[in-house]
Amino acid sequence: MFSHMMVGSNDIARSKKFYDALFEAMGGKPGKTDAKGRLLYLHNGGLFMVTKPIDGKPATHANGGTIGFAMSSPDQAKAWHTAGVANGGTAIEDPPGVREGSSGALYLAYLRDPDGNKLCALHRMPA
Repeated sequence: MFSHMMVGSNDIARSKKFYDALFEAMGGKPGKTDAKGRLLYLHNGGLFMVTKPIDGKPATHANGGTIGFAMSSPDQAKAWHTAGVANGGTAIEDPPGVREGSSGALYLAYLRDPDGNKLCALHRMPA
């Protein structure tokens, strides 16, 4: 359904440190910088990008927006959350753990990246 996800950043080097740690925790590779200075992360067939806003104004986070990353296990989600907090992210909402949702049990962990974007690690628990 989606071709890519992109978030804005006011400090690409800071974002690279943060997102490299998150992607490593998910089994991914560090981001690459393209000719326009954007960070690109390719993982499990998806493309995630980080860029300075094209209009030259400061990057801000979306109110009500969340970007979810699929995890292979609760342990991977915990490692992702730990890596994020250790590299400039902020833990938000409830602590990482299992929550009952309309689609069954989910292991969830939430962070804000250094620019305030809301991120979620999600693992669907077996029925």
